[in-house]
Amino acid sequence: MSLLFEERSWGSYRVIHEEKDVHVKRIEVKPHLRFSLQKHLRRAEKWVVIAGAGIATIGKKEIVVKKGSFADIPLGEIHRMHNTGDTPLVFIEVQFGEYLGEDDIIRFEDDFGRK
Repeated sequence: MSLLFEERSWGSYRVIHEEKDVHVKRIEVKPHLRFSLQKHLRRAEKWVVIAGAGIATIGKKEIVVKKGSFADIPLGEIHRMHNTGDTPLVFIEVQFGEYLGEDDIIRFEDDFGRK
């Protein structure tokens, strides 16, 4: 049973597991969209792509991803996922940290005008 589902301009996410210092989300990015270039001050993330294809930006690197790709986003590292395909890009995100709230986001670029 899902703990939380959120729609966003770029797609959606569903929290599928929560415990102290760990959250797991299923994230879906709509075709040809991307979420903000961002970083977190209190959490690190691991991504596993389960469907679709795109480009993961991690620091200064752009990495082509597809089903089965893994990505490691260290604490404080700038990152973004961009769906370059015609079908949804779906990945599992595991968050680790002392604080996992959605307000721990510093945005650097955003296609939807969010600060």
